[in-house]
Amino acid sequence: MFSGIVEEYAEVVNVVKDRDNLHLTLKCSFANELKIDQSVSHNGVCLTVVSLGDGTYTVTAMKETIDRSNIGLLKVGDKVNVERSMLMNGRLDGHIVQGHVDQTAVCANVEDANGSWYYTFKYHWDAEMARKGYMAVDKGSVTVNGVSLTVCNPTEDSFQVAIIPYTYEHTNFHTIHEGTVVNIEFDIIGKYISRLLQLSKE
Repeated sequence: MFSGIVEEYAEVVNVVKDRDNLHLTLKCSFANELKIDQSVSHNGVCLTVVSLGDGTYTVTAMKETIDRSNIGLLKVGDKVNVERSMLMNGRLDGHIVQGHVDQTAVCANVEDANGSWYYTFKYHWDAEMARKGYMAVDKGSVTVNGVSLTVCNPTEDSFQVAIIPYTYEHTNFHTIHEGTVVNIEFDIIGKYISRLLQLSKE
């Protein structure tokens, strides 16, 4: 479980393809504090630490994760938003994030807002999935590359988020441009409400 408050961005230092699996080695400031089997969010994807090095750690992504997220697009030198699992005795500064990416979206536009930025993302919309809560709603929460954000100006297949300078500088949002593929996770609370409504009609 995560909060969507990214700690920093890690740098990919090695990528190894192993049949349908992908082993990613990354370096970040807290790498030496990690333990084997620990969960870390990578661009919003929960992955397990499988080995440790000197200032680096390795995680493994399987085919399901690669197909559903942008993990398979990563290459050496890329910046990845990372967050360790949430402490239950702390404040929930973002929102409840599972680390289970629902799908990818594509950056359609970046608009300068005189010091901040508006990013527009387009995603594949499916009516049946929308009925299950896989959609963006105005002023609702959404996770983009692991960052907890508030939705504005949603349409059937797109939404905007506002990015302040701190978020721009301390996450990989400063590397996102038109055409960049990002991971999105819709709000779990909306999914549960949608499911309850479906059950009430059966």
